[in-house]
Amino acid sequence: MRTVAVVLAGGSGERFGTPVPKQLLPLAGRPMIEHSVAAFERAPHVDRVLVVMAAGHAAEVSTLLTVGGYAKLSKVIDGGPTRTASARRAIAELGEDECDVLFHDAARPLVSQQIIAACAAALADHRAVGVAVPSSDTIAVVSDGVMIAIPSRDSLARCQTPQGFRLSVIRRAYQLADADPRFGELPATDDCGIVLRYLPELGVHVVPGSERNIKITYPRDLRVAEALLQD
Repeated sequence: MRTVAVVLAGGSGERFGTPVPKQLLPLAGRPMIEHSVAAFERAPHVDRVLVVMAAGHAAEVSTLLTVGGYAKLSKVIDGGPTRTASARRAIAELGEDECDVLFHDAARPLVSQQIIAACAAALADHRAVGVAVPSSDTIAVVSDGVMIAIPSRDSLARCQTPQGFRLSVIRRAYQLADADPRFGELPATDDCGIVLRYLPELGVHVVPGSERNIKITYPRDLRVAEALLQD
């Protein structure tokens, strides 16, 4: 079965305070988004790459990646106003033919070949796969500024991407979410959350992540990523 990597780059990067989306900012001499696309280009288990870009920048990024010679790139499409809206557009673009799909945040440009390979391999036996690393911090549940519980760290992990699914599974999960009038009240922040809420019987298999697979959220994170790339 073919595997398609979907690079989600629909965010505007408001917290960066820059006139362009953060995915287009330079990292080690090339735009941040190019690092994620290059990682899936190198991955032998990935057949195609679909990029979902912030609205208004799809043509620019399509030209950038075409010039870069990424042979697996199939298309660059406009994203939606939210992460889940961008994922919906990717699912619609992929059509009806069954495949495995890896959703990856462009804001994680240091994803490793080991993580990509582990996700692709896990989808041979599981229909939903997430990447996570154990939490080294104590996590508190807080309500109105007061700690009300401290769960055991043994059961806590920090989620990363890629997140992998059989296409029919993630499509069905989003169909159920769209039919739920309360979904907007408690929106999910990622695709594993959609599956866990609407198809809980499937479960989500966990693949080990990496502390290097950081998410670029604030300007200082770019400096950390630069240092990791030089290490």
